[in-house]
Amino acid sequence: MKKRWLQLLLTGALSVTVLAACGEGEEEASGENETATGGTEEEDAEGEAEDSVVVGATQIVEHPSLDEAYEGFKEGLADQGYTEGENIEFDYQNAQNDQNNTATIANNFVADGVDLIFANSTPSAQSALQASSETPIIFTSVTDAVEAGLIEDTETPGELITGVMDLHPEAIEMTVDFITEYFPEATVGMIYNSGEQNSVSQIEAVEAAMEGTDLEAATRSVSSSAEVQQAAESLVGDVDVMYIVTDNTVVSALETVVNVAETQGIPLVVGEPDSLERGGFATFGIDYHTIGYRAGEMAAEVLSGEKTPADIPAEYPEDMELFINKEAAEAQGVEIHKDWEEEAQFINE
Repeated sequence: MKKRWLQLLLTGALSVTVLAACGEGEEEASGENETATGGTEEEDAEGEAEDSVVVGATQIVEHPSLDEAYEGFKEGLADQGYTEGENIEFDYQNAQNDQNNTATIANNFVADGVDLIFANSTPSAQSALQASSETPIIFTSVTDAVEAGLIEDTETPGELITGVMDLHPEAIEMTVDFITEYFPEATVGMIYNSGEQNSVSQIEAVEAAMEGTDLEAATRSVSSSAEVQQAAESLVGDVDVMYIVTDNTVVSALETVVNVAETQGIPLVVGEPDSLERGGFATFGIDYHTIGYRAGEMAAEVLSGEKTPADIPAEYPEDMELFINKEAAEAQGVEIHKDWEEEAQFINE
């Protein structure tokens, strides 16, 4: 009997132990399932991180046109549902007008695994394309993407890159026609950075457009913004008009050119409206916020997986107008013509 009761007692104890162990296992399993469906704070944070994308934004230098393009880019993404701080983050890097820095920035973006690179300028886009083997790139503020080696042509841009250029195909010809009509037989002074393919292409296009006219070109090359003032001063006495194309180096130091133009009474024609507001007197220009916005729309299509850069043709800006800065014209000794009143937009009256 004692043995019988002892066996029963041991069996009961073992059963309780087994049941307790099973109960604990079920509770642990239940807890794991609950976590999977409800989510712990750590897992929720990981989920949010997975849903968010990171865009590396590389810009050659700070100046109003490029800054406007970047703001337009972010706005274009926001209007497509990509809200900063919620489902998209921007890593903005400025190269301080040093092309070596553009390569470092692009390589770091690729190493960090950003989801997309926004390249705001020709040097920035060239470095991004060289660094990337799979990271998609959307560019803007690029004058001639084909000449710069970024795309094959506008309809078939490339596997990794597309974007919006900042020069209307007819802008330079229209500017040269404008100078020919209102400043006949002028010698036109131009300052540019020969290290920027964007600028070299424009200078060559200006000189080509001058063929067959009575205009002559006088050029000065610079390698940094610190050299711009001296280059502008060296043109005094040799030129009748100055024409500053969309060169990032020169535009970043535009005030020094404006000062020379106003002091010496030399009309200053510029390549875009932001430079007009800073002291140029005339331009056939575009809105950089608008081209940045369109680049943002392109980026949204790529980030969503709807398209790849190869599916999106590169674009030129759609709209171009004659803009006149009356105050700058007066400061530079330029008479306002009556037909400008009908044809141009004035940024100040």
